Amino acid sequence: MELEELKKLLNKEKGIEKLDFIAIQEEAEYKGESIEDLLIEKNLISSRQLGGLIAQKFKVPFVDLKTEPISEEVLRIIPEVVARNRQIVAFARDKNGLKVAMAHPDDLEMIQWLEKKTGEKIMPFYSYLGQIKEALDYYKKELKVAFEEIIKNQIEEAKDKAPESPPIIKLVDTLLEYGYINRASDIHIEPEETKTDVRFRIDGVLHQVLTFDKDIHRLVIARIKILSNLHTDEHFIPQDGKFGVKYDGEKFGIRVSVIPVTHGEKVVMRLLAERTRQFNLGNLGLSPADFKIVETNIKKPWGMILSTGPTGCGKTTTLYTILKLLNKSGVNITTIEDPIEYDMAGINQIQVNPKAGLTFAAGLRSIVRQDPNIIMVGEIRDTETASIAVNSAMTGHLVLSTLHTNNAATTLPRLIDMGIEPFLVASSTNIIIGQRLVRKICPKCSQTYSIKLTELGELQDIMTQKAKGKTEIMLSRGHGCPLCGHTGYIGRIGIFEILQVEKNIQNLITKQADAGEIQAAAIKNGMTTMLEDGISKMLAGITTLEEILRVIRE
Repeated sequence: MELEELKKLLNKEKGIEKLDFIAIQEEAEYKGESIEDLLIEKNLISSRQLGGLIAQKFKVPFVDLKTEPISEEVLRIIPEVVARNRQIVAFARDKNGLKVAMAHPDDLEMIQWLEKKTGEKIMPFYSYLGQIKEALDYYKKELKVAFEEIIKNQIEEAKDKAPESPPIIKLVDTLLEYGYINRASDIHIEPEETKTDVRFRIDGVLHQVLTFDKDIHRLVIARIKILSNLHTDEHFIPQDGKFGVKYDGEKFGIRVSVIPVTHGEKVVMRLLAERTRQFNLGNLGLSPADFKIVETNIKKPWGMILSTGPTGCGKTTTLYTILKLLNKSGVNITTIEDPIEYDMAGINQIQVNPKAGLTFAAGLRSIVRQDPNIIMVGEIRDTETASIAVNSAMTGHLVLSTLHTNNAATTLPRLIDMGIEPFLVASSTNIIIGQRLVRKICPKCSQTYSIKLTELGELQDIMTQKAKGKTEIMLSRGHGCPLCGHTGYIGRIGIFEILQVEKNIQNLITKQADAGEIQAAAIKNGMTTMLEDGISKMLAGITTLEEILRVIRE
């Protein structure tokens, strides 16, 4: 909805005359969110209230698709290609006709076409475009069984064929499509003694999805090698490659790693889909307070911003999100990465190549002679890289990088252990972002339940303080449905702690205080720890108790 139209609607119906809509619009653009989503996020109006007001404008009812069960029979009344092209979803049917959710329920031409196509009376409902797009996933989720049948048939046809025969090509293509549909980040093809297992990593967890006979394993591997421009006749050394594919109108890259193992060659393919490139701070999971801290510090012209945590915790995504915000025509941004996860227009990205002498340190030395404003170093791995990064931050550059440390506070002693002078660490570091990823509860099958504080395990003490005398609290979990693959989870969100290097923290660094002292001082300064952030998301029904316990044990 246009800004002025929305403003007029809310002022008339809700009486929000004092709201600064221009500021809301600017914040929405900065966060990469819609104005409607931001109004709901700020609790200025509920999702149902706002949807109802917009629906009134169209003179139709509002439907909240997040809570509406949709049967496959009703969904498929409208052909998938039509539903996707026109952003509509059939969600219910009764004696009065077919109920259809539409972002534009005033599309009379579409309504008339549907009535002619289905032979039923169409009852249009307004729903948010985002909810409609999520509901469209039902078309794909219900294809799981069909894909399994296709794969089984292809496996039978593929036996005794060549790597470039149609059955083998179709088998590999189907694995990639199936991985994409199920939001897999990685596909593992693992040879055993008599069979081959295929596993997908979805939301950080590996799931067994397929087993096929060992006799076609070599053909599948050969096909992947051909796609990746790797040596098909080399079976005893690791090889890395990449290729690109297009599915459902979207391009995505595949990064391939092949290694020899006991029973053959194992392949891991990482799927780098365009849909994962929607980098914005609004959906990372930062709390409003932490968001402001990051926003303030990325506007500084120099210093270091470090993202820390174990492998696979979202550090690179955080840095890319910041780079996207900083990527303006008036600045020169250069990165050195291993590997380059995503191509970003307007940014100079360098791939590390140790064989050619292009290490992080060597590349960073060259970058500082390229007149950069902002530098991103994929990872600080050694003393030389750390030293150049710190010196770059001290000489007028904003430097972004990652380290593998347990939390934000341990990063500072780690830099000193790498040989950086304490006063340089203290004066060059702006903020440190500690983070983990937790799985989000599926909104379709989420349910609440009561739990006693004595059943909270390691969280009992901290929750007892928050419960204020209560012996039980209400939490949420997903019971499993077709949308989430019966896991109860769909998607992931970050839990964060943002350590600002303020004056008292600088003094502690200079004195070479340990991580415990730095952590205590940061908390005193107002830092929310990752555990506290996770508990807040658990209490808000975003994630589960089990996920928080899993993360704090990492």
